Amino acid sequence: MSSLKKFLKNKNYIRIPLILTATDHFEIIGKINGVKGRFILDTGASNTCVGFDKIDYFKLISKASEIKAAGAGATNMETLVSSKNLIEIGKWQKKKLKIVLFDLVHVNEALITHKALPVDGIIGADILKKAKAIIDYNKKCVYLKLKK
Repeated sequence: MSSLKKFLKNKNYIRIPLILTATDHFEIIGKINGVKGRFILDTGASNTCVGFDKIDYFKLISKASEIKAAGAGATNMETLVSSKNLIEIGKWQKKKLKIVLFDLVHVNEALITHKALPVDGIIGADILKKAKAIIDYNKKCVYLKLKK
């Protein structure tokens, strides 16, 4: 039987390595608007998010949002939203991406406390669904489907 890697390659998927952190989160490297960043891969996050402190870094244009963020012990957090962004993960890309912006200080403090590096944001289920992502936990990678 063919390996998962070969099978998915034949289905036009690319393999992206994941980094397992000291907190048992998977990190992924990607680019937003051409700028490289480190992100937690979070299947439980409905949206891709970036910290308020990275708005200028990723060249984001933000506006007020009615969305309230919750997660990792924090609830009802204020957010901004940025539309029409380009995200690239390996050769996979999505244009016109909406990104939710909120205060990631609590997330990064938790990572640092556990001797992990801080992140620039979170890749959420919105991207994972669009990319038809398949996570291989054993091999520490994610497969993303390229458009034909």
